[in-house]
Amino acid sequence: MSLQNAFLGSLVGDALSMPVHWYYDRNALDRDYGDFDEYLAPRNPHPDSILWRSKYEPIGPKADILHDQKKYWGERGVHYHQFLQAGENTLNLKLSVELYRWIILHGKYDLDGWLRRYAEIMLTPGWHKDTYAEEYHRNFFTRYARGKTLQSCGSADLHIGSLSLVPGLLAGLDALDITDPATLIEHAISLVRSSHDHEHSLRAAADFARILIHLSDGTPIRKVLSELPIPGVSVSKFMNWVDLPDRVVVGEKLSTACYLPESFVASLYFSWKYHDDFSLALLQNAKVGGDNCHRAVVVGGTLGIGCGVPRKWLRGLRSMEDLRCDLRSVKGLSL
Repeated sequence: MSLQNAFLGSLVGDALSMPVHWYYDRNALDRDYGDFDEYLAPRNPHPDSILWRSKYEPIGPKADILHDQKKYWGERGVHYHQFLQAGENTLNLKLSVELYRWIILHGKYDLDGWLRRYAEIMLTPGWHKDTYAEEYHRNFFTRYARGKTLQSCGSADLHIGSLSLVPGLLAGLDALDITDPATLIEHAISLVRSSHDHEHSLRAAADFARILIHLSDGTPIRKVLSELPIPGVSVSKFMNWVDLPDRVVVGEKLSTACYLPESFVASLYFSWKYHDDFSLALLQNAKVGGDNCHRAVVVGGTLGIGCGVPRKWLRGLRSMEDLRCDLRSVKGLSL
């Protein structure tokens, strides 16, 4: 299957997890959203929100990436994605959509050009309406405001959010007929290094790209995960866990938090267990809570390319409106 399926799967997974993103109290998650099987809108209050003790003061106009969302930082109970609609993507995946569009519409890719576009849109009021911006965005633009070049604004960040743009990048390069595995992996690593310059993030970027490339050749998910040397991934361990509730595996055996490499292993556990069921994999990942949006980039990417994205999820995915509108005249695209 085309790498476009990995991209679309990542968008579906993020949108599906968005309302229950960063819920660590599973009882509260069940109380607030029930046993859902569709896109839902977020609701306030978010019982596990830490925005009340978070603070970001831009040091100048080149650091002002929150715009009209700044006023909600420091308030209790604020949902991180409070103004998003059902089926809408969070900021990181909105950036992935923009990266894909930018590559296609320019007919080429270069990291310097993308970083200029990234700065332009993040500093444009109204471009996004997400209340939360991850720490790496804040670090990046603080450094930019202090006079660093865009190429040197990354920080040593080891969060799984580092992988958010990888499927969009690979799908865009694939659409340009750039298919050499070494080149694709190199671009994935350099993109991640520009924002998350940490050995765990760079290793995960390379492994994630390698997984998607192997899947695009038609290799089954379980075969890929059993043959590639990925730190922390053990098929025998996965086999021992398969009959346990997912909230035990990801919650007790593995953390629900965002830190690599464990969050990447948790994502691949869902991909391995539900290797032939896209919808169930993403729903179960979402209902475990924690940093489910960013785990969903991996789960949705692998399952999207491994077994396809059901049209049910594409119909309600709001990013499809932007992609179809902007790309409908581009020859050969199937979005």
